Amino acid sequence: MNIVACVKQVPDTEALIKVKADGSGIEEGGIKWVMNPYDEYGVEEALKLKEKNGGEVTIVSMGPARAMETIRTALAMGAEKGIHITIDKADEYNTAAALAAAIKGINPDIIFCGQRAIDDDSGQVGSILAELLGLPVVTLVTKLEIADGKAKAVKPIEGAQLLIESQMPCVITAQKGLNEPRYASLPGIMKAKKKPVDVKDAAALGITVQPKAKIVKMTPPPERAPGKIIGGDDPAAKAAELAKLLREEAKVI
Repeated sequence: MNIVACVKQVPDTEALIKVKADGSGIEEGGIKWVMNPYDEYGVEEALKLKEKNGGEVTIVSMGPARAMETIRTALAMGAEKGIHITIDKADEYNTAAALAAAIKGINPDIIFCGQRAIDDDSGQVGSILAELLGLPVVTLVTKLEIADGKAKAVKPIEGAQLLIESQMPCVITAQKGLNEPRYASLPGIMKAKKKPVDVKDAAALGITVQPKAKIVKMTPPPERAPGKIIGGDDPAAKAAELAKLLREEAKVI
């Protein structure tokens, strides 16, 4: 099988995020960058399919020079080669357009994306990518079976699960529960350094980045008010004071 997994580099979930003073974005200095956790599920499922059916996995990522680290991580997990699109930032449409331009020449049997990236949280790129490539898409997949040129995918809906059958090639966006991503082994890390990564810019892909949406301003969430500790040794008095505060200050009762 010819399999593609799209990955994005995002701030570590434990990183302390600070918004720039002008609200134009986040302060990137000192942040640890990692592979988007939902993309990890996509890479793992791609590797499992390759191990079961043969073929190869190509990792595609768009981002600045540091995004190469994330591509190498996926290669260390077991993918064969990568494509690095050197466009620093773009909106969801242009990101999908860049990925589509890089993927068109690969003619994949299946494409995996994370269901969303944990930095912008938009959850749009996988679906836009499928539309640009003229492929069916199944989102939020938690179980996948491939047989007879068809993909059978399970996705959660409110109060139930939905089983969708799609012709291949198709795009799958991966959700938590699809699998348990593997760790890169030391031999895998060493091999990843020698695996090929094709570096392309917008000109090489024949595209022009024309933003269709932009972030007007970022603002940090308001600081939480300090908590209150009700002192005293009388449980009844403490309960009464708590009820009063919940009613008069918190206004929840």
